[in-house]
Amino acid sequence: MQIIRLANGIVIDKEKTFGVLKFSALRREVHVQNEDGTVSEEIKERTYDLKCNTQGRMIQVSVPATVPLKDYDYNAEVELINPVADTVANANYRGADVDWYVKADDIVLKNKGTHAGNPQNNAPQQPPKK
Repeated sequence: MQIIRLANGIVIDKEKTFGVLKFSALRREVHVQNEDGTVSEEIKERTYDLKCNTQGRMIQVSVPATVPLKDYDYNAEVELINPVADTVANANYRGADVDWYVKADDIVLKNKGTHAGNPQNNAPQQPPKK
């Protein structure tokens, strides 16, 4: 059996591909395997279920474990940061079975100030001392 992958995945136009995404739940955590093949406690990535209106179904999106655990409200509107679609193809005697998956750098609440600014710019101004 041979596994085939796309080199860099397919970059996605978020609006056309997903439309409105709503948070559902954490689906699973993928753990790192130890050298002896046993599963370690270290988490490699987390996969979340998101409702996708354009696709008309639930989609699963994986993000690296370095991103803090997401615990948004059910149906909270979210957006993906740098989503990429990729495939895994498993060869069989008739050709290949292909599974699609979506990975992203992060899942953030939509329109909630996703870009970190300089906190000093947001601090209230002190009146000048006399």
